[in-house]
Amino acid sequence: MSKLAKWHEKLAQAEFKSFNTISIPIQNHYQTILNYFDNRSTNASAESFNAKIKAFRNQFRGVRKVDFFLFRLTKLFA
Repeated sequence: MSKLAKWHEKLAQAEFKSFNTISIPIQNHYQTILNYFDNRSTNASAESFNAKIKAFRNQFRGVRKVDFFLFRLTKLFA
């Protein structure tokens, strides 16, 4: 925890303009970043599944019934 805080502080003091854009997300997700190093767990599988749902949804734009869409979705990805 302290190493990440020290690294963040060093970069903030160096005043890199490109660092300013990611500084706030690092502060907002500080605990999540640290959890990765503790548990080596990510949400990559959830993001992958979400991308599959979006691709499926784009493929079937003409579907009007939500029930049918969910039925097809569960048959393909369940």
